[in-house]
Amino acid sequence: MTDDRTLRIALAGGGAFGAKHAAALKRIEGVEVAAVVSSSLERARKFAAEQGVGRAAASLDEVLAMDDVDAVVLATPTQLHASQTLACLEAGKHVQVEIPLADSLGDAEACLAAQERTGLVAMAGHTRRFNPSHQWVKRRIDAGEFTVQQMDVQTYFFRRQNLNALGEPRSWTDHLLWHHAAHTVDLFAYQTGSPIVRANAIQGPVHPELGIAMDMSIQLGAANGAICTLSLSFNNDGPLGTFFRYIGDTGTYLARYDDLFTGKDEPIDVSGVDVSTDGIELQDREFVAAIREGREPNSSIAQVLACYRTLAGLEEQLNAATAPWPPRAG
Repeated sequence: MTDDRTLRIALAGGGAFGAKHAAALKRIEGVEVAAVVSSSLERARKFAAEQGVGRAAASLDEVLAMDDVDAVVLATPTQLHASQTLACLEAGKHVQVEIPLADSLGDAEACLAAQERTGLVAMAGHTRRFNPSHQWVKRRIDAGEFTVQQMDVQTYFFRRQNLNALGEPRSWTDHLLWHHAAHTVDLFAYQTGSPIVRANAIQGPVHPELGIAMDMSIQLGAANGAICTLSLSFNNDGPLGTFFRYIGDTGTYLARYDDLFTGKDEPIDVSGVDVSTDGIELQDREFVAAIREGREPNSSIAQVLACYRTLAGLEEQLNAATAPWPPRAG
């Protein structure tokens, strides 16, 4: 049954991605951004004014106590994702949490248990499932017109200082494995329609101040024989973002966020793939539709948990590496 009443969604997180969700939610009919919360009441009020939202809250707990809030979108620091997802579900609110769902497998599994216990809609923001570029490729795969043989992916940023996408200081530290690799690990299994059965990783030196590896290389193998090579760096002084090369039996495609090109860099029109060309908006539309229709959303916690199992295995592998890297001469 479809529920056509106005859906009142609170937005937690007044940063770059919070702004993307605020803009996307405004474009969805029958949705009201009912409140926003940020790292302080002052920041929440500023963000609410910028986004045209009438109510700012000092904390997520305050939002969860509001009877006129049906659901929450979490665009908060990674380290808060799991605990805040659990809090939303325990408060009876549907929840969409930005990627990653968690930065440990145990926390991800706890979120799934809470979703199953409450029966509420809970999804993770694995946006690549929704980008028109990747949707276009997925439709060719599902139609039997294209089979992925290899995905070659580059995730590159220049973040030698702890700044966000707006160039502002961050209160938390980003992570190549649990955040950025999660996009590709999930997408590879989703696009190939085959579980990941092999995964290897190496990483470069840990940054002395940030405490994270700034460079990483990951290899994945699916049960159907497809492979994926993923290179990640916070040291890249060049074009920023994630760039996907699909190499298949009937073509090669390059996906750059919502845009798609042939292997020869010829643009492919993806404007008719979905009702929008904005992946964040399509992700939010799926969240809203799942709530209204009382169904499991694409990118539900249950669907993406396999990704976090793979990430946990890779983390164990990296932590177990005893040989110094890079090798020392002599």
